[in-house]
Amino acid sequence: MNRLFVILLCLGFGISLNAQSKDKLSEENWNTIHTWEDTLAILGYAVVNDSIEDYRFAACRNMIQTLVKALKTENSFQYPFERLKTVSIQYPQDSSFRIFTWQLYVDKDDYRYYGAIQMNTPELKLYPLIDRSALVTNVEQSELTPDNWYGSLYYTLKECKGPNGKYYLLFGFDGYEFFRKRKIVDVLTFKDGKPVFGAPVFVHQEKGKPSITKKRLFLEYSAETSVRLNYDEALELLIFDHLIPMEGTHGQGPVMVPDGSYEGYEYEKGLWKYQTMVLHQVMEEAPRPYPILDEREKNILGKKGKN
Repeated sequence: MNRLFVILLCLGFGISLNAQSKDKLSEENWNTIHTWEDTLAILGYAVVNDSIEDYRFAACRNMIQTLVKALKTENSFQYPFERLKTVSIQYPQDSSFRIFTWQLYVDKDDYRYYGAIQMNTPELKLYPLIDRSALVTNVEQSELTPDNWYGSLYYTLKECKGPNGKYYLLFGFDGYEFFRKRKIVDVLTFKDGKPVFGAPVFVHQEKGKPSITKKRLFLEYSAETSVRLNYDEALELLIFDHLIPMEGTHGQGPVMVPDGSYEGYEYEKGLWKYQTMVLHQVMEEAPRPYPILDEREKNILGKKGKN
């Protein structure tokens, strides 16, 4: 083999390795963030569990400052923060960013949310999320920015392709108040590289009614119930409980509760089309009062008789 070619090949391989190493978290930087993570884990626990409101607020402020310090480390995007149990960290399939969210309990009727979007870059590119949900008057139709965010704790993220490019569904929980809870599906896009929340991707049309296009989905329901809102891989549907009004049992007025049926949205050409009564099963007869095996001539071991 030509010696010059070998030299050039080795040089090229070395350049490639050097380029790759710059995109990886060094051992030194890993250890630095690991130390910060110890502090973050303690602060995060206090944010959720401390019984004194002032201490929870102080822990939250310190956690924000500490997290920013940790993320300023070069290639910090590669660090998973696996011990930070009180913070939800969601990644899209393309790993172009990750989103941190957490909840601060103020009192029984007041929850506040904090978060940040970190872009997948060697140098820190961070968008803090400022919870302004109390000021959002038209939740399903508003387009919001990071400093005017409808705060929630994100528990799932789904990447989608739409007519105007890629977007991401963010499934979130809002503790809201003592008697009522909320769940939302927000839509995250990037315009000129900056995050925007809310996009017209949910096409809602019921029989005999005009079509409505929503920029996010929003459910408010009784705290005494459990409500499903997620993407079902098996059904290939975004599915949620159908809610009906019911008088609250503790004097809180009307609340929304599931009635046992489901609604959903089906992905079609980049948009989500509404589907009613996705799952609705009614039994034609009551369950048997005794096991079906008792009617068979042979028992489970193959012998005659019921024993």
